[in-house]
Amino acid sequence: MSKNLSVVIPVYNSQDSLPVLLPLLHKELTSITEDFEIILVNDGSYDQSWQEIERLCQEYKGIRAFDLVRNFGQHNALLCGIRAAKYDIILTMDDDLQHPVNEISSLLKELTLSLDLVYGTPKTEKHRGWRNLSSKLTKWALKVSLHIPYAERVSAFRIFRSSLRDSFKDYSNPYLSIDVLLSWGTTRIGFVEVEHNERKLGKSQYDFHKLLRHASNMILGFSVLPLRIASLLGLLFTLIGFLILMYVLIRYFIHGGAVPGFSFLASTISIFSGIILFVLGIMGEYLARIYINMMSKPTYSIYRQIGG
Repeated sequence: MSKNLSVVIPVYNSQDSLPVLLPLLHKELTSITEDFEIILVNDGSYDQSWQEIERLCQEYKGIRAFDLVRNFGQHNALLCGIRAAKYDIILTMDDDLQHPVNEISSLLKELTLSLDLVYGTPKTEKHRGWRNLSSKLTKWALKVSLHIPYAERVSAFRIFRSSLRDSFKDYSNPYLSIDVLLSWGTTRIGFVEVEHNERKLGKSQYDFHKLLRHASNMILGFSVLPLRIASLLGLLFTLIGFLILMYVLIRYFIHGGAVPGFSFLASTISIFSGIILFVLGIMGEYLARIYINMMSKPTYSIYRQIGG
């Protein structure tokens, strides 16, 4: 099996962690293979990350770098690096030192001829409380909406064959999930349990809002589950409305009068109005995404790069 390797790292406000990560990564890759490249994709950092990348490119061989015009998101930056990778095997990892570089060889070893994609699943995720909760929410969205049974074992520390890119080579939607795109190309997936280091430098750039938005992007961008839920809700409340009508008619014929009370009428109208607005909101989200796709909004845009 070929051991030439492209390592793709999305970079966002990592001026402190990059000088620590790159020497460790470069040393590890040198011990594994002579044919490797490290692709750093600066995703609109507002600190000195790009200046640090320029310095590292001069200090170490085999580093290529892309500077995006603005912040597009981690998965968009990953797609940029994945498409630029020139070797047969691609590895992705974060820039925060939580993915152990000494486990790269374990992932590479697991990527046998019978597998196309291997995830480095953390034995124990060492995020802070809210981050763990958000991560579980994202994986739940991946599992429920897309019917990916292995969602709980997915991580950003992954290695796969570059041939998987063929399954999403024409993908141009600004809303994306790398794990979903990879699932289009193969079902031959393996997992290796790895350590997950605590974050010692900086703070996570993923707040609850960003992770919630990523979860909603997966559900609305790659699944019709919300529309099916909307249909079921419409059917359910049609049935409820019919039962209320039957109650009103039966009461009228038995007692000879209408159902008394403004509260009953107001609450019924509020419930039905709320569900109608909810369903319209779901449909509006899908229409908005169709509109954005029609505008051909770019998945990412490169401002400058270092290396071919």
